[in-house]
Amino acid sequence: MKKIILLLTAVCVSLTAFADEGMWMLPYLQKMNIRDMKARGCKLSAEDIYSINKSSLKDAIVIFGGGCTGEIVSPDGLLFTNHHCGYGSIQSLSSVEHDYLKNGFWAMSHAEEIPAPGLKVRFIRSISDVTAEIVGNVPGIAGQQEYERIVAENTKNLIGELQAANPGMAIEIKPFFGGNQYFAFVIEIFGDVRLVGTPPTSIGKFGGETDNWMWPRHTGDFSVFRVYAGPDNRPAAYSPENRPYKAEKYLKVSLGGYKEGDFAMIMGFPGSTQRYMTSYEIDNMLTIANPNRIFIRGERQAILKEDMAASDKVRIQYASKYASSSNYWKNSIGKSRGIRKLGVKERKQEQEAAFQAWAEKNTLPEEGYIDALPKVREAMEGLASVDDDRQYIDEAFLRAIEIMTPARMLDNRSEIKNPERSKESMANWYKDYNAPTDRKVAKRMLKIAHEHMTDLPSFYTEIVDKDFGGDTDAYVDYMFDNSLFVSEEKVNGLIDDFSVEKYTSDPVVPFMRSVMEKYGELSAARKPFVEKYNEGSRKYVAGLMLQNPKKAWASDANFTLRLTYGRVLPYSPADGIEYNYYTTLKGVMEKENPQNPTEFTVPEKLKELYAARDFGRYANDRGELPVAFLADCDITGGNSGSPVLNDKGELIGLAFDGNWEAMSGDVAFEPELQRTISVDIRYVLFVIDKFAGAGWLLDELDIR
Repeated sequence: MKKIILLLTAVCVSLTAFADEGMWMLPYLQKMNIRDMKARGCKLSAEDIYSINKSSLKDAIVIFGGGCTGEIVSPDGLLFTNHHCGYGSIQSLSSVEHDYLKNGFWAMSHAEEIPAPGLKVRFIRSISDVTAEIVGNVPGIAGQQEYERIVAENTKNLIGELQAANPGMAIEIKPFFGGNQYFAFVIEIFGDVRLVGTPPTSIGKFGGETDNWMWPRHTGDFSVFRVYAGPDNRPAAYSPENRPYKAEKYLKVSLGGYKEGDFAMIMGFPGSTQRYMTSYEIDNMLTIANPNRIFIRGERQAILKEDMAASDKVRIQYASKYASSSNYWKNSIGKSRGIRKLGVKERKQEQEAAFQAWAEKNTLPEEGYIDALPKVREAMEGLASVDDDRQYIDEAFLRAIEIMTPARMLDNRSEIKNPERSKESMANWYKDYNAPTDRKVAKRMLKIAHEHMTDLPSFYTEIVDKDFGGDTDAYVDYMFDNSLFVSEEKVNGLIDDFSVEKYTSDPVVPFMRSVMEKYGELSAARKPFVEKYNEGSRKYVAGLMLQNPKKAWASDANFTLRLTYGRVLPYSPADGIEYNYYTTLKGVMEKENPQNPTEFTVPEKLKELYAARDFGRYANDRGELPVAFLADCDITGGNSGSPVLNDKGELIGLAFDGNWEAMSGDVAFEPELQRTISVDIRYVLFVIDKFAGAGWLLDELDIR
């Protein structure tokens, strides 16, 4: 393992980052990236971006919720992120009477800002390379089980030490480069976060599913929140006495815009990439994972969409669920298309052939590099025999059939120790549940699972075939007609008079337990193959760096703070087509489509402002109001809401999407095609000021 630690140190002092690929770790900007960044026009020092001794741009970037990025933009804790990142909280706060999704919401004072229960914001207070502490005592020839045992023990010990040294903070230790490097993160978590403003869906989600992942784009994908703190400016549970968080560092905002070729950089929390994925894993993705996800989610989404269109109540209940499902559904469609069209698998095979030849010529068998790819291949072959059925359990049952969730919440209990807390949890869950919709979904899911799975849950033979003659629709009707879990009121009655006998006699319980039992069996069957894969992949990644020691390697995304940089650029998606690098409000007007009102409605107030050309100080030098723009920065899911910064580190936009033609980018970066789509900060400010009349918020910004 010592060889790998030394190698990683060498990697981090490489002088140049090639092309625009790379989600770079902040502690190594000085050694690895800043020279190239300055050559491209960046006017900041590495210390301005990330410093361990003073506040820096890093301190204004936060994890927003469970999977997005946000940025602090004022000294009073004002936070910008994407509309789709705030969507779950906006939906949760909405009702038929107060439909913030449809109509938007704008607080006109601090007193009107709405607490968002459960929403958290996380600040990264420090980052440290702890590779030596975690894997320094792992023998170089250790097998995967020994490696995992030692790493787990070292991680536990180090977390304890860091918690003792950082009271009140959360500690995370995460692997990089397939488990060959480790970083520790000290995190401060704020749980009093309040909704300040959101545009209506007709702006924040303009284009809907049709425009998702597409360019040209005209979506005002932003929302505004505020972080609150206790009297000591530290995290505190919600209280009316809390005050806006006093930010030591916040982003300045630029109205200067950009031109083609300008430097741009993005800081945020990219979720997951698989740039070291092998051709064997691509086979699994193209033949099992993506086709299953596309089919199963598509079937469920069709049912949700129909019910949402028929009822405002159901639309609000399922808006966030539908958006979350359809986003990755369309991503899977585009990713499979891109991988095939761009020949990604063939390029991976070429890399693997070169690696195998190098390993056999330059390494010893006991080092593990020669066997790395064969282990990955054997593991993926073994997983293929399990993953098809396991994915059906995950997608068609656990994710799709909601009535199992409250049953799982009460499973394995002999009594309800805190009835009021249990009822509160149920109230939060049932607020966004519609039993008739779930019944329709359950009927479809049971049918397609029966048609496609080879290893079915036991309820099919023990209940459906035995008692219902194989009729899955009749079985679903029986469950929903006789279960307490169809409504909050009935479940509350069970909680008030709970007994194991009452719980287990509910027809949903044996169904749920059968599904969970099968999921456990399939997960256990995966374990030896996953272990083999992890060992092979870890050795393969380490071997690639040994094979090419002068290359600037970037670790896969794992939802840790990264920086990527590039240029504002157009692109050509196909022969004869040239895309401009920005869009304007004119395009919003051109896209209005009365035949598709759920996706392409334009608010009357926006039409009036456009007709009057009342763009204020937010127009560009051509008199246009910019809406969105492109840059060739390297992002992925999790970067949603990330600030796009100019050469001075000033905010010029919020990243919210990638482009359709480069959906394979999580597996292989495509420099000629890959683009980040961002909403222009001038459009954000225009909507806040001119459209919403909430100009008081702009008074606390530092606008340049």
